[in-house]
Amino acid sequence: IMLHSTMALSLLLIAVSSNLAMAIKKEKRAPQTLSRGWGDEITWVQTYEEGLYQAKKSNKPLMVIHHLEDCQYCQALKKAFAENEEIQEMAQNNFIMLNLMHETTDKNLSPDGQYVPRIMFVDPSLTVRADITGRYSNRLYTYEPQDIPFLIENMKKALRLIQTEL
Repeated sequence: IMLHSTMALSLLLIAVSSNLAMAIKKEKRAPQTLSRGWGDEITWVQTYEEGLYQAKKSNKPLMVIHHLEDCQYCQALKKAFAENEEIQEMAQNNFIMLNLMHETTDKNLSPDGQYVPRIMFVDPSLTVRADITGRYSNRLYTYEPQDIPFLIENMKKALRLIQTEL
C-alpha cells in the first residue's frame, strides 16, 4: 500500500509541476493590451457599453474601430493609424477609444453592413454619427492607409460637431 501511495503522490507532483511550468511560460509572453497595435499610449475602453458610458460622462466622442486580426486592410490601416502622431495625440486626449474584433449588438454601428475595417464616431449624446463617413460610397466607414489625412479631418469634425450641437 505504501508503495502505491508514493507512486500516486509522485505522479501528482509531476502533473502539478508541469502545469506550473506551463503557467509560467504563458506569463512570459508580451502582455496583450487593449490597444491591439492601434496605439499603446492611448487609453482604450474594453466594451462598447463602457465606451458609451465614458463618452457621456466625459463629454468626448467615442471612436469605434471594427477590425479583424487576419484582415490585410485592417493591418495596413492599423500601421498607418499607430504611426500617425496627430491621430495618436487626438485619440489619447480628445476621444474615448474602442477597437473591436467582433460585432456589437448596436445595429446603428453597421448602417451599411458589417465589414472591416470601419471606423465610426458616437457623440456624447450617444448618437451614432452616420454623417461622418470615409471616401468610399460602397463602404461608407472604411479608411485605407492613404486616407489618414481624411480620417484626421473626420476626427476634428466629430469634435467640432459636439461643440456646436450641445
